[in-house]
Amino acid sequence: MALSRRHVVVGGVGLAVSAGGTAYAGSRRSRTVWIAGDSTAAQKYADAAPETGWGTALPFLLGRGLVVANHALNGRSSKSFVDEGRLDALLAGVRPGDLLLVQFAHNDEKTEDPARYTEPWTTYQRYLRLYLDGARSRGARPVLATPVERRRFDADGRAVPSHGEYPAAMRALARRERVALLDVQALSLALWQELGPEATQAYFNWTDTKQDNTHFSPTGAIAVARLVARELLRTRVLAPHDVRRLDEEIPSSWITWPEAAA
Repeated sequence: MALSRRHVVVGGVGLAVSAGGTAYAGSRRSRTVWIAGDSTAAQKYADAAPETGWGTALPFLLGRGLVVANHALNGRSSKSFVDEGRLDALLAGVRPGDLLLVQFAHNDEKTEDPARYTEPWTTYQRYLRLYLDGARSRGARPVLATPVERRRFDADGRAVPSHGEYPAAMRALARRERVALLDVQALSLALWQELGPEATQAYFNWTDTKQDNTHFSPTGAIAVARLVARELLRTRVLAPHDVRRLDEEIPSSWITWPEAAA
């Protein structure tokens, strides 16, 4: 049977990808790390290579007993992901002890599109609560991740934030709901600043025909996944034995792009 875009072989939407196999805390099954998000995290296909979502690289940084199920999808906001039934589909597979990582904002910012737009301090927070409530109702742990930063620099070479009030709104919600927060926005902005305007080109989807300052190359996806893994450790969502390769080189050749079936 032909595979659809919702059923992919490696790191794909709707399919768990093992990052190990050892049971967790005496259990005979692995825990699943579910990802709900947009194109910056999503699995990419051969027709989009070398564009890479950070969710594709995350399994290389997680230890045995953890599996990644990447449901992030291009073009989705916290609102459209819910309205299209994708959160319900994801939650149907969630089991007690799993994690749900939630990263949205890039498309929530699209004021011209009512199907995706949310206002930071009202509808954005309201939709994010649906993810938190859904995970908790199934005995899973929700984790919020502020949106990874775009590649933007001012005339003086300073990395410029691009997400307006959305990161602050997510941080406030995490405090109020007592949910772990991975501050990927702040960390990625600092990383782009450290690298500078020229070096960051290699981290984004810059090719001979495209200068994409939002989506990542394999190098960038691995770097952002490393930020996510370090934050999961820092916030004690994961224990030291749950992560690996935090300070090791991960070859870009490990990233693959499945063929997209018709």
